Amino acid sequence: MTTDTDITKPTPTVSTQALGIFLALLGAALFATKGIIIKLALADGIDTLTTLAWRQVVAVPVFVTVGVLGYMRKRRAAPAGAAPVLDTRTLFQALGVGMLGYYVASLLDFSGLAYITAQLDRLILLTYPFFVVAFGMLFFKRRITWLMLVSLLVSYGGIVIIFARDFSVAGDHVVLGSLLVFGSAFAYAGYQVLAKPLIDKLGAQLFTSIAMSGAGPAVLVHFLATHPLSAMAINGQGFWLMLAIGLVATVAPAYCISAGIGLIGPERTAIIGNVSPLVTVGLSIGVLGEAFTPWHAVGTALVLIGVWLFGRKAKPKRAEVEAAEVQP
Repeated sequence: MTTDTDITKPTPTVSTQALGIFLALLGAALFATKGIIIKLALADGIDTLTTLAWRQVVAVPVFVTVGVLGYMRKRRAAPAGAAPVLDTRTLFQALGVGMLGYYVASLLDFSGLAYITAQLDRLILLTYPFFVVAFGMLFFKRRITWLMLVSLLVSYGGIVIIFARDFSVAGDHVVLGSLLVFGSAFAYAGYQVLAKPLIDKLGAQLFTSIAMSGAGPAVLVHFLATHPLSAMAINGQGFWLMLAIGLVATVAPAYCISAGIGLIGPERTAIIGNVSPLVTVGLSIGVLGEAFTPWHAVGTALVLIGVWLFGRKAKPKRAEVEAAEVQP
């Protein structure tokens, strides 16, 4: 039986699906450049907090503009007498959650990259859904299945292999860097859990704009408390790297992923997003000259297999995927 919904929502054409897959792949690839850009900035003498501050300076105006336009559109479309699109309590909740995801998680991640390879950083961050599940078990009484446990053990087994190899070469720096990035994954998982009800209420576009707006001032206050304002003056290659961290590694992939979700759905977009570690590995080897040994190959494969097994049981909902449109 054909319903009105079936008539108004036609099946995507082959060309539409191809475009959605392309945009999802492009978004994942652009997100994967973040660690590479940060490593290049460090090599150029730009510290992690300066890079994070520049990311906010470049990206926040774009997200805020899009958010304001989306908010005005929602207000015009709201029927007379309807509840306000955004109330004060929800606004401050979104600002606070944004500080957790885009200030705390980002700062820990950027700082960790000063001590570990971009490859290990990306693989550790990829396991944040396991923390999401752990939060669900602890705070919402959700059950963990055997498949989830197996996927967790496989993924972390892969990380341990790479960690052990890098530790034998770089020593204690790898411990500190890994702990910082695990802290980032933990904070980002908390952000996802707290962001979901707000995204359901506000929509991904408006929520992301508010969340980034909350993180931006926090990052800049931290920067000004520890750096002179003149430290923001960067020339030459460093300036292009700062533009790239804001536009290429943050804004552009966020909208590519968003468009991909609209064209092919959140589940397929999330699965395609798992190619990002492979892109990071390729760029790490080709651009940064990082080592890629058989141990790295085995570890990377195990992490990806674990994440794939996890995704087989727990398919992401639209709100959960949209919450990840801008990574820490």
